[in-house]
Amino acid sequence: MQPVSIVVLVSGSGTLLQALLDAAADPTYGVSIAAVGADRDDIEGLRRAHRAGIPTFVERVDAYPDRADWDEALAAALAEFAPRFVVSAGFMKILGPRVLERHTVINTHPALLPSFPGVHGVRDALAHGVKVTGTTCHLVDAGVDSGPILAQRAVAVQPDDDEASLHERIKVAEREMLVQTVAHLAAAGFPHQLADGRRGSQGA
Repeated sequence: MQPVSIVVLVSGSGTLLQALLDAAADPTYGVSIAAVGADRDDIEGLRRAHRAGIPTFVERVDAYPDRADWDEALAAALAEFAPRFVVSAGFMKILGPRVLERHTVINTHPALLPSFPGVHGVRDALAHGVKVTGTTCHLVDAGVDSGPILAQRAVAVQPDDDEASLHERIKVAEREMLVQTVAHLAAAGFPHQLADGRRGSQGA
């Protein structure tokens, strides 16, 4: 059976990407990374892809007259690799309608959504005084961390935690969750089964 092809988007160090690269090196994983895309040059995420022999591309927002043109260019760059779905792995840009119309995208977030969406999920959880937080894998939609939840992992908050220590433990759970969720989605025929489920529920 042919592995399911995905494209991974990154903006920084690429530790989530590395977890997927390590998993995909095993032929039994069932997923291949066709390309890695970024919104910035000269980042460790791209270097990780180069070391693994994975094609890369960069679409900088400031290279286009406006955000809509960047969105169209990113959608076209993704389409060149024909991924079954796209993984946003620490990609720090909000995806626009052209990308989301043409591609199914999943993302991870360092909190148990729908609680604490946005860029400060770890900080907000600590400030709120929760005893348990965690990480979520979800479908990307037009909102901010508002798409349907695919998987979650809980992480206990320790009495002496600060934002950095808590985030490091969440990252461990996040990497494990993403690797397992991507494999599960690929094996289940995602996103085709998602469309079938939606049709079924609408017709009920």
